[in-house]
Amino acid sequence: MNVKTLACASLFAVLSFGTLAAQATSMPMTDNNAMQYRYGDHLDVKKVLSVKDDQSNACGVVNTRMDYLDSKGQHESVEYRSYATAGCHDN
Repeated sequence: MNVKTLACASLFAVLSFGTLAAQATSMPMTDNNAMQYRYGDHLDVKKVLSVKDDQSNACGVVNTRMDYLDSKGQHESVEYRSYATAGCHDN
């Protein structure tokens, strides 16, 4: 086995472990009643009640939950991924 093959295999292994760690941190928030948003889904939002990130001081992609009332006055929740910027700047 030459050095180039060993280096490629090592890089692949490191990237694979990074992907597994990223998937582990991107698990949905704790409520099972919330709908998982998919791009293109239609949301019937009359009034937004709250929007919460699972990591308040993060910089990057985080899980976000929005609680809202639909046009019938029913309480609904949706979870989606968003880009948080609160931790992106040094103060």
